[in-house]
Amino acid sequence: MSHLPADSRSRVTLPQLHGWHHAGRKLVMVTAYDSVTARIADAAGVDIILVGDSVGNVCLGFENTLPVSMAMMNHHFEAVARTQPTALLVADMPYLSFHLSIEDTIRNAGSFVQRGAQAVKLEGGAKRLPMIHALIDAEIPVMGHLGLTPQSVNPMGGFKVQGKHKADALRLVEDAQRLQDAGCFSMVLEGIPAELAAKVTETVQIPTIGIGAGPHCSGQVLVFHDVLGLLPGSSPKFVRRYAQGFDDLTGALTRWAGDVRDGGFPDDRESYKAAR
Repeated sequence: MSHLPADSRSRVTLPQLHGWHHAGRKLVMVTAYDSVTARIADAAGVDIILVGDSVGNVCLGFENTLPVSMAMMNHHFEAVARTQPTALLVADMPYLSFHLSIEDTIRNAGSFVQRGAQAVKLEGGAKRLPMIHALIDAEIPVMGHLGLTPQSVNPMGGFKVQGKHKADALRLVEDAQRLQDAGCFSMVLEGIPAELAAKVTETVQIPTIGIGAGPHCSGQVLVFHDVLGLLPGSSPKFVRRYAQGFDDLTGALTRWAGDVRDGGFPDDRESYKAAR
């Protein structure tokens, strides 16, 4: 299937997404955190844009996602939503935004919908079912998230692959079935063995979106900055860099700084002239 430019596509909808899934088309999701990253992602023709709470460690300098608040998420989500992307727009529910009560969960998710989200994503399995049921009842589509759930970094003892042992794998498959039965329209599978992700994908009817979960999911998601190599240092095993953005952009800015210091910028091309 050819990929149309973003400006010639209609807005992606949930029924359309499910139609693609049932037709066997792999789904593409990427994160975005501001208008620039959203415009680039949409111009590339991705199917889903996730405004992720990964904004905390990618853009805001936190060690993990736990400090990210609803106010922070709303700020970044609004910047993405203003671009009016054609991709399906999903907002990530940050830590403590869906943990305290059903009322808080609906209020926080509803604020994303009022700002333009077509769905929300939240982490966790069976213990999150009451919140998921409440959101579905409030007409808010939900994307689940199982496996390595970053908001559980402390009880997990770090960012470690999940579901490696049989009992844990069985529990994850059961949680996936529960999320589907609760009404989730899709689910992210993060940091689990490829064989387990394949089993989940075979078991459920809704799309599975993998990140560090092997090639057998219904689609894939990566962090925008990881795909384009915008962060220094090494990448996680599951990342493939398609550009060396940090090095290329640092080099460009260094050349500009050198031109300024040498008097080569600006020249006549970047200067205005007085009227004659």
